[in-house]
Amino acid sequence: MTVHLDARLEACAGLVRLDKRIADIGTDHALLPCKLYQQGARGLIAADVREGPLASARATIDLYGIPQGEITTILSDGLEKIPPVDDIVIAGMGGELIGDIIERCHFLHNGLRFVLQPMTRDFMLRRKLYSIGVEILKEVTAQAKGKTYTVILAEFTGVKQDVSDIFAFMGKNTDDAYKRKQLAALRKMGKGDSFYLELAQKIEKGERA
Repeated sequence: MTVHLDARLEACAGLVRLDKRIADIGTDHALLPCKLYQQGARGLIAADVREGPLASARATIDLYGIPQGEITTILSDGLEKIPPVDDIVIAGMGGELIGDIIERCHFLHNGLRFVLQPMTRDFMLRRKLYSIGVEILKEVTAQAKGKTYTVILAEFTGVKQDVSDIFAFMGKNTDDAYKRKQLAALRKMGKGDSFYLELAQKIEKGERA
């Protein structure tokens, strides 16, 4: 039986290195690790902060007939109890929370990669990533249930940087659908602050940074 993912998780799966050690943080039903296993990944970790989702994860792993030990389930607050891995997936959380989880990572090292799918506050996540030495390599758009999301591939370099306001809101995503979403959000925020309206105008004109 083949695992079917929604567009968000499918985009995440497409950015993971299957020959590396992979951890899915906030795994919920563990559909993503199961899909990655079917694609050839081995020794995966499925982690969540609550026991309920982990029980669902174990049920999913059994449902797809994945051998015991190939996907290890771990009860962990973010990355607190996760052993060192090469690729970390964090999907379906707010950008602020994702940034906090990464900042508290106890095994940051050059070459460590992150596949991130923020549900909200993309701009806060981008600022946080660069402030702790994580560089965005690429972004792709995913559309699910009528909503548009960005999926970020990033890598730890240790080089801390500030980012411009335009980059914070747009990152390396050049997709028109994502641009429309961000412009709509900026205009909504601009109802109480002209700064956001001016930023929207710059992005609409095609300014990039």
